[in-house]
Amino acid sequence: MKHSSSRELFAYWDRQRGNRAAPERVDIEPAAIRRVLGDTFILGADVGIEHRFRLAGTRVCALFGRELKNEPFVTLFEQPHQSSVRELVAIVAEETVGVIAGIHGRTTEGFATELELLLLPLCHRGNINQRMVGILAPSEVPFWPHRPFDRDRRCAPVRGNRTAGATAPRLCGLRRWPFLKAPLP
Repeated sequence: MKHSSSRELFAYWDRQRGNRAAPERVDIEPAAIRRVLGDTFILGADVGIEHRFRLAGTRVCALFGRELKNEPFVTLFEQPHQSSVRELVAIVAEETVGVIAGIHGRTTEGFATELELLLLPLCHRGNINQRMVGILAPSEVPFWPHRPFDRDRRCAPVRGNRTAGATAPRLCGLRRWPFLKAPLP
């Protein structure tokens, strides 16, 4: 994890889960992660429906120039990458593991930046695959003020090195970090 927001959220999430696979959604206190709230989001899904933004921090929304609440998470990505992102979300939900990925974003004017994506599972009323908490943060503060990523959702996964010992296939450059898996009780 390169971004300080990712490291801080992961450390807090790890403390809150204890020996469980994931903490309950109610275990996540916004005041405890106030320094990273702007980069934080929560995804939720009901049975048969894609994960959508339930909450998104101000810096996450500013990256796209709009409120993201109720928007499907995968729509932030270019069409050719959406199936890989769906697979990534499914891995977090079904295997109860956290993932981190590098993302490339561009504005309509062609300005580009690298971002870090962290996705961590949450339990919600005993169901493990319905909620996720995450970070989406640029590796550097973009130098172009008030220029959101374009409405065509030009985000694409980047970086493709698999971690030694990882069991997941390469997901269009997304990297799964097995050390995020909860220890077995």
